[in-house]
Amino acid sequence: MRRSLAFLAAGFLVGVLAVPTTASAADGDEGFTITDPRITESSGLAASRQHPGIYWTHNDSDDGPYLYAVDGATGKTVAKLTLTGVGTPRDVEAISIGPDNQIYVGDIGDNFGGRWPYVWIYQLPEPKQLKDQTIRATQYVVKYSDGPRDAESLVVDRKSGRAYIIDKNEKGGHLYEGPAELSASGTNVFKPIAPVADLEATDAALSPDGEQLVVRSYFGAVAYDWNGGKIKRLERVGVPFLGQGESVTYTDDGTTLMFGAEGSDSPVEPEDAPGNTGSKPPSGSGSSAEADEGSGDFDSNLKVGALAVAAVCVVLFGLRRLSRRS
Repeated sequence: MRRSLAFLAAGFLVGVLAVPTTASAADGDEGFTITDPRITESSGLAASRQHPGIYWTHNDSDDGPYLYAVDGATGKTVAKLTLTGVGTPRDVEAISIGPDNQIYVGDIGDNFGGRWPYVWIYQLPEPKQLKDQTIRATQYVVKYSDGPRDAESLVVDRKSGRAYIIDKNEKGGHLYEGPAELSASGTNVFKPIAPVADLEATDAALSPDGEQLVVRSYFGAVAYDWNGGKIKRLERVGVPFLGQGESVTYTDDGTTLMFGAEGSDSPVEPEDAPGNTGSKPPSGSGSSAEADEGSGDFDSNLKVGALAVAAVCVVLFGLRRLSRRS
């Protein structure tokens, strides 16, 4: 009896905590599982423009200069790219597609918290044919104006072609802006231009129309008005629980955000993209709207948590009474 009640309590708790607090993705936008056994640490995700329904990804480290094209309908790899013209990748963390179907890969991770004096960005054309092939990439040396740091988020403005990096910091990082044009012959210095939310950024994505930025962490995300890099916070974004959440990209039509995770057979799950892409906060400077949105999410989650705790307390109280009777 005690075991049955204990399982009942656990089941009730899971059920309560699983109550969705955000809208799910629209009908027809389904998630998938990356089934390729070679992909065990998917750290970045980018929706293809030339090939609808295809997502580019890569492993975190210890894999080599490879990119994988995954079919969002089946989760199967349909092409593997081998990059030449670059050194041995160190800690590949992000991928983004810029103007003219150019793929940008961010070898920008630093698990030692600022050990590497420089990191790299690789650029290559997205192939017109999806098949295993070797493609020559351009390698750019990147440094930060305020010293080395760990980063996992790279976005490229689809209008200007300028690259941006967001560093990974538990207390909130900064958006770093690269030069107007990356140089393969010198060092490209990235400068901080704006703070991001108080989350540990593991990836970021720009909307297809270039109007909105979404920055994600392991368990949350925040949307910003992009405005050419002069970001302004809009709202919190629902994030599905996937374990070690690592990646995010917009679908090519901009209606859905796809969130990914690391690990073998890693899931990629959809969430509705924030409405009115690129729109400004309803009124004022935006600070009060942010507070309302943030507190609303917090209050909702707090109520759900309180119900769960109360339910468990009731069951535990019942168990205690049964124990006394026996």
